[in-house]
Amino acid sequence: MADAPTTAVLFDIDGTLADSNYAHIDAWWRAFLAAGESVDAWRIHRAIGMDSAKLLETLLPDASQETRDTAKQFHTAYYAEQMPRLRLLPGARELLQAVAEAGHAVVLATSAPEHELARLRELLDAGGWVTAETSSEDVEQAKPDPGIIRVALDKAGVSADDAVMVGDAMWDVESAGKVGVRCVGVMTGGIGGDELRGAGAAEVYDDAAAVLAAFRAGEGPIAALGQHA
Repeated sequence: MADAPTTAVLFDIDGTLADSNYAHIDAWWRAFLAAGESVDAWRIHRAIGMDSAKLLETLLPDASQETRDTAKQFHTAYYAEQMPRLRLLPGARELLQAVAEAGHAVVLATSAPEHELARLRELLDAGGWVTAETSSEDVEQAKPDPGIIRVALDKAGVSADDAVMVGDAMWDVESAGKVGVRCVGVMTGGIGGDELRGAGAAEVYDDAAAVLAAFRAGEGPIAALGQHA
C-alpha cells in the first residue's frame, strides 16, 4: 500500500469548485422577504461563505432569533430548488485530479450541511481523488472560525506548513490564515482579487482552471508544496 500523503490541498466547494454562490444569494434574498425582512442582494453577497448564524447576525442585527430561524428554514427550502441546476466551475474536476495524481491529499474543506454536500459530491464525481472531507457536522461554527481548517488538517494527517487552501471568499483566506495555512484565492465567488489579497491570499487566480495552469507550470503555492522539506 502506498504511503499516505504528507501534503494536502484543502478545497472550499461553494464558489470555488461549484458555481453556487449566486444561488445562495437568491435563496437568502427570498428567504428574508418570506421572513418579513428586506436585505439588499449586495449585502447578502458580501456574507456568502460565512457561518450561517454569523451571516444572520450580520444581516439581521435587530431581528429576533425566531425571525432568523425562520429565514434559515426558508433559505434551505429555496436553495433546494436551485440545487438541480448547479454546475461545476471551469477546471474544478481537473484540478482535483491533478493534485491527487501529484501525490497530495485532496480534502474538501467545507461546512456545507450534508443535504447540500450530497449534491456537490455528485456534481464533482471525484471520490477516487478525495482523501477526506468535512461538513457542518464537524464543527459548531463555520468560517471565518478556523475550526473547519483544523478538522481538515487532522483528517488529512498533515501540518499547516504542509497544506494549501483554495477558496473564493475572505472567510476562506482568514480561517486558513488563523492556523497558518497558505491560501490561494479564486474570483469565481464574485470577490475581487485586491480584497482576497488584502485578507491574506498568497496568490489570486480567475478560477480553478487558472490555478491548474499555474500548478502544471510549476508556479504558485500548490506547486511549492513539500519543496521546503
